[in-house]
Amino acid sequence: MSTPESGLPMVVPAQGLPARVRIHEVGARDGLQNEKGTVPTEVKAEFIRRLADAGLTTIEATSFVHPKWVPQLADAEQLFPLVSDLPVALPVLVPNERGLDRALALGARRVAVFASATESFAKANLNRTVDEALAMFEPVVTRAKAADVRVRGYLSMCFGDPWEGAVPIHQVVRVCKSLMDMGCDELSLGDTIGVATPGHVQDLLSELAEEGVPTRAIGVHFHDTYGQALANTLAALQHGVTTVDASAGGLGGCPYARSATGNLATEDLVWMLQGLGIDTGVDLARLTATSVWMAERLGRPSPSRTVRALSHKEQ
Repeated sequence: MSTPESGLPMVVPAQGLPARVRIHEVGARDGLQNEKGTVPTEVKAEFIRRLADAGLTTIEATSFVHPKWVPQLADAEQLFPLVSDLPVALPVLVPNERGLDRALALGARRVAVFASATESFAKANLNRTVDEALAMFEPVVTRAKAADVRVRGYLSMCFGDPWEGAVPIHQVVRVCKSLMDMGCDELSLGDTIGVATPGHVQDLLSELAEEGVPTRAIGVHFHDTYGQALANTLAALQHGVTTVDASAGGLGGCPYARSATGNLATEDLVWMLQGLGIDTGVDLARLTATSVWMAERLGRPSPSRTVRALSHKEQ
């Protein structure tokens, strides 16, 4: 395992960017839920511990969904206690009140609900309309807030849908406002099939700001299907966004949208941010070693270009 060559990436700050970005690491949940096989619980726990050791402070741990729907995460009750002592935020996905009950019983302090900006994906993912899904989430958010638990609202298909094509910005804004109005502390805007481009990102963020959704409450979640994830991230940073979702080693996609390829790789993001002089608190060498370790256990190379460059071999 190599470390970056001396002085690289060269730090050249750009104007109008934040001084610090919080990376919301999703590899252990969003990444592993899309695996064909089931990763052993002990390996997942070690993965999360290594991510924390690399300096990541928000690591999405698992999802309290019914095992029938996401069998790869059926071990949530076994996994969470193995990592709950870590001094980092460990959000978990909860699809409904039953999922919330399970998470709260284990002491989870951060939860997330997963909504859709389109009717087609709401039907495929939740077997509900967009508004029916929002109605299902409302008591989840209300109860979580009453328990002093922080809530994130994921919104998928913000930039395009495999069934419906282009998604009108006003349609996305409506669902974002509904999630904020019910009490979500943070939104994650998902480019689930990776079709966004920078101008689209900035227009959506501008309209959200005009409609009263504060930029400080927004995170972005880009997929790299068309190679646009870093460009879209930079566009979001230029607009003032300071929370970026990424997946160690570029793991993951979406089990309900076949055209959704891998998430933005955390290493690729960190390399860009380091070059811009933006602080993340992440040790890139340790993070890269963690992704190489995980790729070995999954039996295939990491798709992250930075992981490949820094490991100096075709894995």
